[in-house]
Amino acid sequence: MNIVEIYETFPTNNDCIRHLEKIRWNDKPACPYCKSTKSTPMPKENRHHCNNCNTTFSVTVGTIFHHTRIPLQKWFLAVTLVLNAKKGIAARQLGRDLKVNKDTAWRIGMKVREAMSQHEQRQLLTGIVEADETYIGGKPRKGSAPEGGYKRGRGTKKTPVVGLVERNGSIKAEVFKNKPLNIKNLNSLVRKSVDISNAILMTDEYKGYLGIKRMMPHKVIDHTMWYVNGDIHTNTIESFWALLKRGIIGQYHKVSIRHLPKYIDEFCYRWNHNKQDGLFEYTLERAVRC
Repeated sequence: MNIVEIYETFPTNNDCIRHLEKIRWNDKPACPYCKSTKSTPMPKENRHHCNNCNTTFSVTVGTIFHHTRIPLQKWFLAVTLVLNAKKGIAARQLGRDLKVNKDTAWRIGMKVREAMSQHEQRQLLTGIVEADETYIGGKPRKGSAPEGGYKRGRGTKKTPVVGLVERNGSIKAEVFKNKPLNIKNLNSLVRKSVDISNAILMTDEYKGYLGIKRMMPHKVIDHTMWYVNGDIHTNTIESFWALLKRGIIGQYHKVSIRHLPKYIDEFCYRWNHNKQDGLFEYTLERAVRC
């Protein structure tokens, strides 16, 4: 779905409401407060009156659209713009496209990212799985480097992010905010993300992956010698890191540690569903369940 199709399919706010009602309730309204299906429509207000708990409700209650004063058509446009932006879309650009201020655009973008959460991705990774870590953080100011320069890679003070990806398949990534990047935590992440009885793990030579061989097949590529050795490499996950960093540096410029997990979810979501038909509808389904 693109912005032209949004305008053609949902020309009015009522059209957007009807569409959300069909997605959420399949035209059988249920009270979000007491779950009763006994309600009376209030067409003029685009609401329903619950005959059980004697309250009124709309289809946006309990969703990412709850309490919004922005027309739903603009929300639908925002979902489309975020989905179609391979490297993400900055709040200022989103604000210009939607004709809202940057703070409103930022809030809309963060709400859309809630619908992209990885929490619903519970299926374990299988087959050949690559694991690697990257580090996210701002560039130091020119001339502010300490003597000896800034440390790179695992010696940096930036925030570590660990990713696992199936070859030609899905990806999962996690921000390590308040825990060290050590053997215990990496093994725990592999166990909860990978079907260890039906997968082979590919990593680099980092010592944090020691012990993986005790629970599943594990192959290592030594980057001090080569980057590809037959089918042993981590090029797939490296491609994702490149896309992620181009988005953060080129579009967002700066991302706080507090909100970094949502941005990681956004990039994982687009990667996992880039070939899925009806992604706009699927994202709206998730949006009304948030």
